[in-house]
Amino acid sequence: MSMAMTETRRPDTAKAPRDEARWWEAVTRRDPAFDGKLVFAVRTTGVYCRPSCASRPARRENVTFFPTAAEAEKAGYRACKRCRPDRLGAPDPQVEAIARACERIEQAEEAPKLADLASSAGLSPHHFHRVFKSITGVTPKAYAAQTRARRAADKLRTAGTVTEAIYDAGFNSSSRFYESAAARLGMTPSAVKRGGAGAVIRFAVGEASLGAVLVAATNKGVCAILLGDDPERLVRELQDRFPRAELIGGDAAFERTVAQVVGLVEAPSLRLDLPLDIRGTAFQQRVWAALRAIPPGKTATYQEIARAIDEPKAVRAVAQACAANPLAVAIPCHRVVRTDGDLSGYRWGIERKRALIAREAA
Repeated sequence: MSMAMTETRRPDTAKAPRDEARWWEAVTRRDPAFDGKLVFAVRTTGVYCRPSCASRPARRENVTFFPTAAEAEKAGYRACKRCRPDRLGAPDPQVEAIARACERIEQAEEAPKLADLASSAGLSPHHFHRVFKSITGVTPKAYAAQTRARRAADKLRTAGTVTEAIYDAGFNSSSRFYESAAARLGMTPSAVKRGGAGAVIRFAVGEASLGAVLVAATNKGVCAILLGDDPERLVRELQDRFPRAELIGGDAAFERTVAQVVGLVEAPSLRLDLPLDIRGTAFQQRVWAALRAIPPGKTATYQEIARAIDEPKAVRAVAQACAANPLAVAIPCHRVVRTDGDLSGYRWGIERKRALIAREAA
C-alpha cells in the first residue's frame, strides 16, 4: 500500500487540500525551508526531488508527495541526481568546503588568493566565488575584509600603537585600512583602541506599552533602539558596546527624540522622521534596506528577503542580519516571518513581535 501523502489522506479531510496546496506552493517557489519535511515525486519521470530542486517544473497532476525519501523509494521512485533528496541530513560537501575556506581566511595573516581557495575546494574560481557567496551571503573578498576588520578591532585594544595593530591584523598598508575604517568599526581606529573614548553618544530610556525603550544617537543620527523589560540591562548593553565612550543622558531636546521613537513603538505603521546612523556589514545593510521596503501591515519571509537582495540561497545569513539589527521598529525586522507563517525568533521577544504585527494590521 502506498504511503504517499496525497493518497493516504482522504479528500473529505479539510486539512489535506490545504496541506497539499502549501506543499505545491513550496515546490513551485523552490523553498528550501521545506527540504527535509517532504519530497515530491513525478509520475511521468519516476523521479523524486526535494522541494528546492532547480529541475524543470512538473505538472501538478503528475506530482505525488511523500513524507520521506524512503517512502518515495518504497513506492518505486528513484532519487533525483541533481538535488540528491536521498542525502538530506548528510553533510553537504560544498558547505563543508566553504567552511574550510572560511577557516583558512580567518587564520591567514594575509587574505588568500581566490584561485588558491578554489583549488583547495576542488572548484573553479568562478564556481567557488558563486557558491561561497550563496552560502555566506558575501564574496570571499568581503569576508576577508570583515575578518581583518574584526581582527583589527581586537588588536587596537591591546596593541601599542594604531599602526602596529593595522599591520598585525593583516592590512599591508595603513591607507587601505583608513579608507573604510570608520564604516567597518563604527568609529575611528583610535577611538576603538580607547574603547570608544572620544565618541559622544546621547541616550535616554523611555517607557512604552511594550516595556522599556532605550534610544541612543551619535551626531549623525539614531544609532540604537533597544527594547526590553529592564532599563538598567539596556544601558549595560549600550555600555558594553562602547565601554569608554562618553555616554550623555539626553537633554530636553533629546527627550523629544525619545518621545518620537516611543510613538513609533506604539504605532509602528507610522514613519520615523529622524536621521538614522545605520552601521553594519555590506550584506547587513542590504538586508536592512530590504526590511525598510516592507510596507506597514505586511510581512515577508526570510526567503523573500533573500530573493529581494538577489541572494536566494542566503536565507540563514538573512536571519542572522535580522537578529543583528540594532534599530528596533525603525528597521522593521518584526515584519519578517518564516515560510509557514510562524513568527520565528525576535531579538526583543516573540510577544513584542506579535504585538507589533497586530498593531500594524489594525
